[in-house]
Amino acid sequence: MQTRPRTTTALSLLAALVASVAANGVRAQARNPGAEAPDTTRPVKAAPDRGMIELIQPAFAMRAKSIEKEGVDRELTGKVMTGYQGWFRADGDGSGRRWQHYSRRGRFEPGHCSIDLWPDLREAGQDERFKTEFRHRDGRVAEVFSSYHPKTVDRHFRWMHDYGLDGAFVQRFAHGLGRRGRDDRVLMNCRAAATKRGRLWSVMYDLSGLRRGEMSVVKSDWQRLQKVGVLDDQTYLHHGRRPLVAIWGVGFSDGRKYTLSECRDLVGFFKSDAGGRCAVMLGIPFHWRERRRDSLGDQVLHAILAEADVLSPWSVGRFRSPKDVAASVERHWQADMGWCRKASLAYMPVVFPGFSWHNQRAGKAKLDQIPRRGGKFMWQQFVSAKSAGAEMIYIAMFDEVDEGTAIFKCTNDPPVGASPFLDYEGLPSEGADPLGRR
Repeated sequence: MQTRPRTTTALSLLAALVASVAANGVRAQARNPGAEAPDTTRPVKAAPDRGMIELIQPAFAMRAKSIEKEGVDRELTGKVMTGYQGWFRADGDGSGRRWQHYSRRGRFEPGHCSIDLWPDLREAGQDERFKTEFRHRDGRVAEVFSSYHPKTVDRHFRWMHDYGLDGAFVQRFAHGLGRRGRDDRVLMNCRAAATKRGRLWSVMYDLSGLRRGEMSVVKSDWQRLQKVGVLDDQTYLHHGRRPLVAIWGVGFSDGRKYTLSECRDLVGFFKSDAGGRCAVMLGIPFHWRERRRDSLGDQVLHAILAEADVLSPWSVGRFRSPKDVAASVERHWQADMGWCRKASLAYMPVVFPGFSWHNQRAGKAKLDQIPRRGGKFMWQQFVSAKSAGAEMIYIAMFDEVDEGTAIFKCTNDPPVGASPFLDYEGLPSEGADPLGRR
């Protein structure tokens, strides 16, 4: 019997942003005069499923002037960003990668898949829909999207615009840079969509899978991207008036083959003339400050981090409930921020809506491993991050249905059969609104 999931739409994002406004004593404007922002001076007991849904953006207290109305404010401070994987492919999309990130061990069929949420395609055109072997409860063929399709990526960035996200860190996977053309297609889709929809974007290099001595592929790739003009984009993200590039995977204790010395050299490269004199954000372990658990214990790590400009510790899976967040994570973030202030660094906490990778792990992991709890889980993270002093937020992730962290539109009518899926139980996907607004 399939477990009944408890998940929510990205409604929790909007509610959390409103909470951050209230925490600063700033009143949000509402279409419904009776709707009030919650009092976050008291412990958060629940994220409302209704009531906040008609509050309009901007809601983040430090949010900069709007891109559309007053020109492009490209600075990171005050922004709510998300991560965009863009790694989904479908058989017949022209990429030649068949069902990448949908399949498990090369098979995408009932009983064999790697996703726990099913995307909602009701707004997609026929040319964006790719039929699968899965079936909905009424017998309809279940369909998926491909990140290779420019119309699909454009729609995703339109959703970011419509629901108040400032932009995305576009993931660029260093291990696959040898297949340059295929990776470039999604990146260029994102560039075009960000420009059209007035969203900010930045390259985030994920170093996972690199071996010792392979860091040069990142440098070569970045120099090539500079030549094609990515830094000339009016919507390319900046920090301290310099273009911002993010490096994810520095200092983790999970057996990575590349060295801290190579990471330090890469930071120096991005800050050099050859690297575009960029500001650098580092995606690092949650326990980087204490140098324990998910972090390497080497003292050199702190020296490397001090040479960056922004630190963003990876929190996905590090805590499991609103109680955990309120009880300890807020203090953890406060201590992190204290270290960063002394080092003159910015700090970007990562929040996530929930977590589930049951199908990716062939059923060996629990479905709905970290429940969304009707939005309360991410709500509390926003409230605690704001209370701790955060001036920027990174939401993980926009489109990652693999690990159940996606905040974009997913269906309440997923396929049935050998592979169980989560849905947005009790909270509508509403074909036109991932925040559940009616």
